[in-house]
Amino acid sequence: MHNIIKAIKEVIDKNIEIYLPHIKNSDLEDNGAIFYMNAQNGTEFDWFINDRLPFFMVFYKDKDNMGAAKLALYNTGEIRVYIYGEQGKKLVKMEKELLNLNKIELLKLAAILTYQADDKKIWNKDISHIYTDINITDNELKEFSDREKNHTVMKNRMNICNLFAVVSKKITEEGWKVGYMERNKPHDKDDSGWFFASGNEDDKYLSDPKNLILLEVGAVWQQLDKDIFKYIDMPIETKLIRISSNEFEIDKNNKEIYMVKREE
Repeated sequence: MHNIIKAIKEVIDKNIEIYLPHIKNSDLEDNGAIFYMNAQNGTEFDWFINDRLPFFMVFYKDKDNMGAAKLALYNTGEIRVYIYGEQGKKLVKMEKELLNLNKIELLKLAAILTYQADDKKIWNKDISHIYTDINITDNELKEFSDREKNHTVMKNRMNICNLFAVVSKKITEEGWKVGYMERNKPHDKDDSGWFFASGNEDDKYLSDPKNLILLEVGAVWQQLDKDIFKYIDMPIETKLIRISSNEFEIDKNNKEIYMVKREE
């Protein structure tokens, strides 16, 4: 087993012993096996976009099969481990640790897990069933590193998702999807510059601050309107209108906004 995987196992085992002292291996899936949860996004995506590996999980052995422990390993060497009691229903503790590893060691592990798990279509398996005790050649490491350029656009969009936007309450409270979106010059480092409206507001409505709310762009995308995501990296001074149920185009003041409500 790879030395970093061994360290991950030790951290998880230690925290379960400390914070879930009543839990025995027999209470856990496959006697406390650690599962590598790469099926949601994949190793490559999480490494280059989220700056970490997919989660390492230990599950309760019952009908709900919820997590007892979840560990995230970031590309800085930081580990965050979450321990859940009440059969996974309650977060008991979150601990942070820093592994004494350099970036090359962590990059090599990301490459190994990509080649040995994802590229072989091994998903969400017991980590001991993934062969990680191998060496990565310089050419293999370069090939994996070069994959980062495939994620440049996504990385930029995800960064924008962490910034704030001004949003009309016609969207948040009345159920309308975004009909008009405009990107202005950001006020500060936390501002995306985006303004999202439904398209049926008048000037009086928009001039009242009580009708507007600040939300992270990611919250608008994830919770209110999935259609905006592919446009959020467009430059300052961009003005877009919705022209169909899922498409926008540059506003040339020659078309009506296509307005639609979210499905319940």
